[in-house]
Amino acid sequence: MTPPQQPVVSNWNLPNALTTLRIVLVPVYGWFLLGHDHDSILWRCLAYGVFAVAMITDKIDGDIARSRGLVTDFGKIADPIADKLMTGMAFIALSVTGDIWWWVTIVVLLREWSVTLLRLSVAKDVVIAAAQSGKIKTLLQVFALGGLTLPGRQLTGWGDLPGDGLFYLAQALLAGAVAMTMWSGYEFFRDFLRQRRQAPAV
Repeated sequence: MTPPQQPVVSNWNLPNALTTLRIVLVPVYGWFLLGHDHDSILWRCLAYGVFAVAMITDKIDGDIARSRGLVTDFGKIADPIADKLMTGMAFIALSVTGDIWWWVTIVVLLREWSVTLLRLSVAKDVVIAAAQSGKIKTLLQVFALGGLTLPGRQLTGWGDLPGDGLFYLAQALLAGAVAMTMWSGYEFFRDFLRQRRQAPAV
């Protein structure tokens, strides 16, 4: 008996629309933060709002796609790219504003894009599940980048002390994010090479 074929899922669905929205928001975030005074409390808050929307929809679109059976090839490719575009823009923009050292941005982006491109290039042959360290890395990056986007050192008067506290807390989270980024990258390449060695020769 021939098993029933799985219905073809259209790319025109809500998860893919949210993924596309996140890609569109990338230059908006950059313009809010870099197209105006770096120390403007208003523009930093607006940039944070865009970043928060992008990160929230990153969680929502995946949950909807899996729960409603709306996983598509477009979503598999565009979703991680949208994520890396937004965090990449945040790292670069915050390096321009002086909130993140450039060497940190370069090291993190090299790791992020090398893993993403390799994962996409071998997706049909080697499937590597997301490790717990990768999930922790993502959370630390989101909170660190969000905290550094918000006005911290820019606050004066009554907000001087809590503003400085926010800035140094975000820097501590960033240090943890960098450490977990490197460790999760090592785990990914280790597991990738292990699976390649164990794969049967064709």
